[in-house]
Amino acid sequence: MRPRFPTLLSWPGRACALAVLTAALAGCASSPPKDATANWSPNKLYAEAMDERAAGNYDKAIQYFEKLEGRAAGTPLAQQAQLEKAYTHYKNGEPAQALATLDRFMRLHPTSPALDYALYLKGLVNFNDNLGLFGFISQQDLSERDQKAAKDSFEAFKQLVERFPDSRYAADARQRMVYIVNALAQSEVHIARYYFRRGAYVAAINRAQLAIRDYPNAPANEEALYLLYKSYEALGMEQQAHDARRVLELNFPQSTLLTRGLTIDRGPWWRLW
Repeated sequence: MRPRFPTLLSWPGRACALAVLTAALAGCASSPPKDATANWSPNKLYAEAMDERAAGNYDKAIQYFEKLEGRAAGTPLAQQAQLEKAYTHYKNGEPAQALATLDRFMRLHPTSPALDYALYLKGLVNFNDNLGLFGFISQQDLSERDQKAAKDSFEAFKQLVERFPDSRYAADARQRMVYIVNALAQSEVHIARYYFRRGAYVAAINRAQLAIRDYPNAPANEEALYLLYKSYEALGMEQQAHDARRVLELNFPQSTLLTRGLTIDRGPWWRLW
């Protein structure tokens, strides 16, 4: 006689379990969403991704570029997909994702013929990230913002022009480097002026000297020298004040700071580059 095993569920419990099992089986039976790109060739996938980006559909374009990376792995098209994805992140206002993609590209493909473009794009992402979306509207220039992105941007452009001096992107990179250097100098002068106007003359001197030492050819040095002169004068350090004024007059003979002070509107310094 076959032994009987104990019944663990009452009839209502068995009915409930059966219902749950039926629902689970139905869920398993349903097929996952079909990938519309499954039968596309890598070239078609690339073309569709570019079309989506041109239409402003950045999220869809990024998805296509990611698929292309996998399908064309080990080919130049996969490298192109990585760079295009980075640029699309940049256009979509996602600088962190763009930079992560570019760093990964440069790590995986250190000898790629497109390395100059990767460095240029990295510099550009940081350059525009520092300016900010509303920088133009608020008339707040780069020198008044956090300087980490500016320094990262400068470093990327510097690598580009040093390693690839004949690159098609080198000339623009050099111009942007000039802008960044001027902005960093002006940033120090902003801080020096802040201290000067609050009577913190030693702190103003330190910041002005930093601008002059680190960025010797920047237009902001005119004001830096003036702040040095006036800060030394306020501290009763007559010889240092005299020396600072002499250097200011020698290097900026047309300066109006000595006659009109800091009250004048000096205009957007960045128009100089």
